[in-house]
Amino acid sequence: MNNSTDFKSHFFRAFPALSHKPFRWFWGGQIISVIGTWTQNIGQAWLVLQLTNSPFLLGLVSAVQFLPMMLLSLHAGAWIDRVSKRRIIIMTQSTLMILAFTLALLVGTGLIQYWMLLILALILGIANTADVPARQSFVIELASREDLTNAIALNSAVFNAGRIVGPAIAGIIMGLWGPMWCFLINGISFIGVISILMFLPSIPQDNKTAPKKGRVWPEIKEGLSYIRKTSTILLCISVMGFISAIAMNMSVLVPTFAKMELNQQALGYGFLMSAMGVGALVGALTVAVRSGTKTQWRTIFTGAVGLAVFSILLGLQTDYAAAAIMLVFMGWSMITFSASVNSMIQLTVADEFRGRVMSVYSLVFGGITPIGSIYAGSLAHILGAGITFVISGILSLCFLAFIGYILHRHKGALR
Repeated sequence: MNNSTDFKSHFFRAFPALSHKPFRWFWGGQIISVIGTWTQNIGQAWLVLQLTNSPFLLGLVSAVQFLPMMLLSLHAGAWIDRVSKRRIIIMTQSTLMILAFTLALLVGTGLIQYWMLLILALILGIANTADVPARQSFVIELASREDLTNAIALNSAVFNAGRIVGPAIAGIIMGLWGPMWCFLINGISFIGVISILMFLPSIPQDNKTAPKKGRVWPEIKEGLSYIRKTSTILLCISVMGFISAIAMNMSVLVPTFAKMELNQQALGYGFLMSAMGVGALVGALTVAVRSGTKTQWRTIFTGAVGLAVFSILLGLQTDYAAAAIMLVFMGWSMITFSASVNSMIQLTVADEFRGRVMSVYSLVFGGITPIGSIYAGSLAHILGAGITFVISGILSLCFLAFIGYILHRHKGALR
């Protein structure tokens, strides 16, 4: 009994966010759902290449999917600050489930065409525009502010555990039965998380925000003004925006690199994405265990510089095993960077601005993906995915040197 109690005590000291029952339920429900989501992501990218054999058209699908986030994120943030985040997430997750089943039906019946993928990607993007910032903002309602960094890192761990398992499952499934089953699995995976959200234990903060009425533009302007005046948040968002657009175009470049430069089939591509997921999971767990310490700019820069350097090294590889190793390090770097930026923003932002600020974070993290996807897809179409990885890494290092200079000049005003 004592051993069990001691283990539980040590476990909750390492992962204090899991001591909060609502977060524990929500986190558990995300595990299966995220695996399904990654299975669909891999299946969709490979399906586009099968239909078109074009890196540019693959980039276009990604651009269309994230276009709503680019255009509507600010409105979504103001809306999220007005209503129950739990209800928003139930609605968006249900929409994503229907889309997954629709895609499975179209592929299974042989009716799928490229233009249909564009339409489904657009609708999926609209749902994600509300879903992503709502889930980001919901975390602090499930766990305390003191355990927020740990909760964010644990969410990243789930996401990246799915990044390991999902691509491997997708590669095997596509090799044996085709991509339809990837989409079907994703649709089924939403059932559990939606059920958990509906029966989640009572959350005192869930309805604490009084409903607001009237136009949202004044609230959007207020949120943007708050970001502009809060130098730490402004710089975090600026760094995330550039690195996301230039160095984090994995959904376009990795399948293109695997198919056209490493001569791999679906299984080989799936394992490459799993390799990146291994590194990302280690990075997320590292951030989670170290969540008791304050997030520092040094940690953010370590992740960002690592991502840039290993992007360059990956682009120079012609050996499959070496490429997989580079992706492990890229995964670690990417999650160390993104989870640390997320934590610094959430620990800095005032509660009344959380939805609006996190919608801007979502905008720069995913909403500018159309720009990054067109950039990466076009450059890979002309020069190849390997050269695109190298160019992206060099551009990122130049930008980070500039940001480092700014931080050095203003180190008294920024933490």
